[in-house]
Amino acid sequence: MTTKRLIFTFILTCVALAAVNRLLEPKYMSKSYEGMLTAEYYLSEKNHDLLIIGDCEVHENISPITLWEGFGITSYIRGGAQQLVWQSYYLLEDALRYETPEAVLFSVLAMKYGEPQREEYNRLNIGGMRLGASKFRAIAASRIPGESYLSYLFPLLRYHDRWRELSADDFKYYFRSLPVSHNGYMMRCDVMPADIFPVATPLPDYRFSDLSYKYLDKIAELCADNGIKLALLKAPSLYPHWHDEWDEQMAVYAREHGLLYINTMEALDETGIDFNTDTYDKGLHLNVSGAEKASEYIGRVLQEAFGLPDNRNNPETRMAWLPKVEAYNNMKRIQYEEIEKYGEIRTFLVN
Repeated sequence: MTTKRLIFTFILTCVALAAVNRLLEPKYMSKSYEGMLTAEYYLSEKNHDLLIIGDCEVHENISPITLWEGFGITSYIRGGAQQLVWQSYYLLEDALRYETPEAVLFSVLAMKYGEPQREEYNRLNIGGMRLGASKFRAIAASRIPGESYLSYLFPLLRYHDRWRELSADDFKYYFRSLPVSHNGYMMRCDVMPADIFPVATPLPDYRFSDLSYKYLDKIAELCADNGIKLALLKAPSLYPHWHDEWDEQMAVYAREHGLLYINTMEALDETGIDFNTDTYDKGLHLNVSGAEKASEYIGRVLQEAFGLPDNRNNPETRMAWLPKVEAYNNMKRIQYEEIEKYGEIRTFLVN
């Protein structure tokens, strides 16, 4: 076989493998929408004043549109389902390849996890990262026993037998996926009032793990090295339980490192959040009205503490955010109409 034919065969094989890989990898368009969040960041403009990192307590509880409309803060949430502290660190490190925000807000609930947890959550958070050193290190830090490192780089190794589960979505969204978020925020307009949770079980040891502190230190150092202001956040939620001992550790850490710590659970009266009307899943996460209330409070605290700029008078920025606001309000209208008509939400993709 000639050299030219070998090269042609190699290229053709690579193209074929890439095509099959795209077909078999999950599309996250009908379920597990969080799987799209990491990749969506790369499609956004890269001039945010504020980057928000953490688990579902940020991507379901904070509205960047509210931060924009109320304070002129441009923000993006690089959050994910059960995003672990080291994943937050590497996603922030990855984001700094593209932009340097004025401030970073980190959700501290993930401090409770002292070791890698579950493969499906790893895939949701890491799978959409672009190739680079940050992704390589995130994979190494997150893998649970038995997981293949290479399968994160070549998903076909993990999903090679998914052909049995192929659906219409795999073909419909083969070339292009629709966004699922508003700058990282996933909207829910439905209401399911808070239930009574069981009394929190006492823990044998309340201290966060050394691994969690190691990566919190790395987040703080990364921000300091890049001249970025860092704030820690405990978002408003009734469950999982946030122990007083955990809260004290974060308060002490913030004092010792000169950081701002925002515990919204201590400011529920100020935020106006009512867990009978402002949650869609009995107090675990906020719905859109709760997220807007929380964002109003968080935006005010951040702007006062950090002096974040108000960009609403910048014509170029205002024009860039106009379609974002329109898409947000349109989706909110549609979801409310669906709740009234069907008793449930059917629209989760941003058109």
